[in-house]
Amino acid sequence: MCGICGELRFDGREADLGAVRRMTARLERRGPDHGGSYSDGPLGFGHRRLSIIDLSEHANQPMVDQELGLALVFNGTIYNYPALREELADLGYHFFSHGDTEVILKAFHAWGPECVQRLHGMFAFAIWRMREKTLFLARDRLGIKPLYYTIDDDRLRFASNTQALLAAGGVDREIDPVALHHQFTLHGVVPAPRTLLKGIRKLGPAHWLQLDGDGIRREQRYWHFPATRPAQPRSEGEWLEAIHDSLRGAVERRNEIADVPVGVLLSGGLDSSLLVALLAESGVADLRTFSVGFEDHPDEKGSEFEYSDPVAERYSARHHRFLVPNSEVLRRLPEAVDAMAEPMFGQDAVAFYLLGEQVSKEVKVVQSGQGADEVFGGYFWYPRMQAETGGEPVERFAKHYFDRDHDEYRQMVTAAYRGDDHTRELIARLLAEPDADEFMDAVLRMDVTTLIVDDPVKRVDNMTMAWGLEARVPFLDHQLVELAARCPPALKLKEGGKYPLKAMARGLLPDAVIDRPKGYFPMPALKYVRGEFLDFMRDILTSDACRSRGLYSRAYVEMLLAAPEMHHTRLQGSKLWHLALLEFWLQRNVDVVTG
Repeated sequence: MCGICGELRFDGREADLGAVRRMTARLERRGPDHGGSYSDGPLGFGHRRLSIIDLSEHANQPMVDQELGLALVFNGTIYNYPALREELADLGYHFFSHGDTEVILKAFHAWGPECVQRLHGMFAFAIWRMREKTLFLARDRLGIKPLYYTIDDDRLRFASNTQALLAAGGVDREIDPVALHHQFTLHGVVPAPRTLLKGIRKLGPAHWLQLDGDGIRREQRYWHFPATRPAQPRSEGEWLEAIHDSLRGAVERRNEIADVPVGVLLSGGLDSSLLVALLAESGVADLRTFSVGFEDHPDEKGSEFEYSDPVAERYSARHHRFLVPNSEVLRRLPEAVDAMAEPMFGQDAVAFYLLGEQVSKEVKVVQSGQGADEVFGGYFWYPRMQAETGGEPVERFAKHYFDRDHDEYRQMVTAAYRGDDHTRELIARLLAEPDADEFMDAVLRMDVTTLIVDDPVKRVDNMTMAWGLEARVPFLDHQLVELAARCPPALKLKEGGKYPLKAMARGLLPDAVIDRPKGYFPMPALKYVRGEFLDFMRDILTSDACRSRGLYSRAYVEMLLAAPEMHHTRLQGSKLWHLALLEFWLQRNVDVVTG
């Protein structure tokens, strides 16, 4: 797990190594163990390393193989690299290191761009072909690892976060009006390739991009999967057995492929508790678990220790609990916002940031439960969507998911941003993609391939990597995702959702954990806004910077400030927090840039 960056010039000049150094410096927290650089005429690479596999200097990056004429920077983990290494050795390749980085180099030399289809894991990487003078960029199937870039007639720059690109300078920082519409309609999600800033784009999940020295681009999506029933029907028991086996394998892989201890982020919910149980079922004895809680609110509890503690006790885990007072949340909020590559509305971003700080003192790698709800239909809005029988698919989806309808969005923003209903157009197109048997098949596939990428998955990557902590997400193992997509939605949504996981957990977990209502990482202070938190948000939204930016209608802002606890989205988020967070992110990450 690392931070990567680089530049490729198209104008005949050598790479700007000063810009590469500035980008690399902004990635240090992602990779505190080693920093390196490489240049070859128009190409410059920067890298920050978090040492997890092959801790020796032989696995440092950028990794260069002069014999093959390749140089690589890589962020992620390849879980099947031992098998690929054996296959490549049989083809005659020799290795000077013992990790997964060199396996990618050799795999690219052996199989070219098709190598990405052989990689089982999470990854974002860039490979420079020295002789051909071409750059190849790739991102994993589910977009677990980030890859941002900026491009113009003179150059391409890429990095693991937007802050690095902004530090390099020369980025168009104007707001992208289409992205802004997505941001406030899809709960903070701006699907690739857009970001909120016009000058920064991101490589889509399951995509690769190749460029030569003249700036000629070739981009391709390399992974699709059907959400249709298999030709050979399966009984409920056969589905449950197959899912159990697939998830157990995913959990085992993410525990075994590391030369350092691996822990579990244990929230007290079904998903993370099941990870602990499956690790124990697989024979792992030294379980390390970590939980965080916050102050209670009159309308909501702030911790789930009553659920996480019994799970840790049942499996004799070395359990660590961290209780964070509200005063600490507010004091540390600016740090968490500084770690966001893009503005994140999810209230648990700060929770993950503070948890990551504590966990990183104990381990370098953790497993986390993100993805289970999207893959297996665990959210409350899925049954509501399923129950809708009339209207186009996008109408059925929007009614239970969109944070704001287009009319309200137009009331929220100033005239300069009142364009078309961009989000409805996008979602309608995604839901109409082929190879989905039912409406809910299309919804769940879109969620796992698009919406989850830029909400919980990005959040966990950013907030853990801010502390040099790698988070692995077994529920987003691509083979498990493919299997679950073929499973009938009715089976996944049975008993309120996530039925295959609930059935799997019987006998492994306390019934109280399995049967409790779906929980969320609680941070009540950012949902029921009052006191110091209300003052904080009011100061942001009435600041000179916010007023001069001219994004928000002042009447809409005043309406929210007058009754902050009355205005929540369909997904139970605070609308006031949404506005304040976006403006605060811009002030912290964009306004301060001088490049």
